[in-house]
Amino acid sequence: MQNYDSKFKSNLKERCYQFSLNVIALTDYLPNKRSVWIITDQLIRSATSIGANLVEARASSSRLEFKRFYEIALKSANETQYWFCLLRDAKLADSKAVDNLLQEIIEISNMLASGVMKLKNKKF
Repeated sequence: MQNYDSKFKSNLKERCYQFSLNVIALTDYLPNKRSVWIITDQLIRSATSIGANLVEARASSSRLEFKRFYEIALKSANETQYWFCLLRDAKLADSKAVDNLLQEIIEISNMLASGVMKLKNKKF
């Protein structure tokens, strides 16, 4: 079981890192408009925060702190979904590119939510 958990965590961390790179790449090709600047600033902050919080979780000094970093990562993932929908629905970005990244962040969110639920149900 331990080996599976470490592979799961590593895979999630790697997916979040690659996701961050993909978000940065997408934003580099968006129109040079004030509205886009504001949305992409928030999008990059929330998207990169997911993986950063998972890295912080690994350095936690307690299970409670570990769980808290996972909860923050989940909140950032949910916020990222919001910014992507705003970009797409305002027609500021290619909808196919956004939909692909939206699908990935939904999967990451589901993985994080599952982890948070498991952590909340464990007795320490």
